[in-house]
Amino acid sequence: MRPGDGAEAPAFWDHLDELRAVLLKSLAAWTIASLLAFCFKDVLFRLLFAPTQSDFVLYRLLCRLAQATGRDGLCPGDIRVSFLNTDLTAQFMAHVWVSLAAGLLVALPLTVWWLYGFIAPALYRHERRYAVRLTCASLLLFAAGVALSYFLLFPLSFRFLAAYSVTDLVVNQISLSSYLSLFLVLTLLMGLLFQVPVLTWFLARMGLLRREQLRRYRRHVFVAILIVAAVITPTGDPFTLLLVTLPVYLLYELSIALIPRGSDSLPQPEPDPNLTRT
Repeated sequence: MRPGDGAEAPAFWDHLDELRAVLLKSLAAWTIASLLAFCFKDVLFRLLFAPTQSDFVLYRLLCRLAQATGRDGLCPGDIRVSFLNTDLTAQFMAHVWVSLAAGLLVALPLTVWWLYGFIAPALYRHERRYAVRLTCASLLLFAAGVALSYFLLFPLSFRFLAAYSVTDLVVNQISLSSYLSLFLVLTLLMGLLFQVPVLTWFLARMGLLRREQLRRYRRHVFVAILIVAAVITPTGDPFTLLLVTLPVYLLYELSIALIPRGSDSLPQPEPDPNLTRT
């Protein structure tokens, strides 16, 4: 309750104990999920290295499309990649770090839900509705970004970088740590990039961002995305280029659509003095 509602606020240490309980549950969920991922090593690394195989779902889809349209350039050719490990402990540590990352990804929704349960009693009803919508949207967008990175952006980036050569005298032998770093960083960046609509909505609520500002730079953003997509899709095929460009650009358009038309920001609701938090 807010001050003046006629009820004493819980003691500071009670809140601290509740927060500690949430953190401990989150840590326990992360630990259990990480241990499960560690035990299923074969499945985990089969998924992790699937984009390096010629039968990956994206490559099969492109080859089928090439057969249907008669454009052989759509089908990516076979690529042979050898991975190199020179550190005695590298493979074990890679197993540990990948398991921790997978466990964090699995435990994240539970952690967010428990954190919401911790702050929910301090919110009004209309604030709770906004918090639930933002939380669900953020998790769904993060999952969409991870999926886009795994099934589209990372495979294309990997094939480009693995096949790129400055001279025939240099043979690519990719280190295990290099592959895992690119995979994890790109996946995390795409998950965070897909939080842009949520951030846009929040900034619009605060009056710090307007629809006109995003619309003004629409063409510039499209060209920038197109250039980046052209770099990681060196085949030059328009279909593959659009396959990478459109999802990211649609994310930008979604950010514009979330800002109300004809206003700088959404109206800030005035709290009802008779409304208490339950």
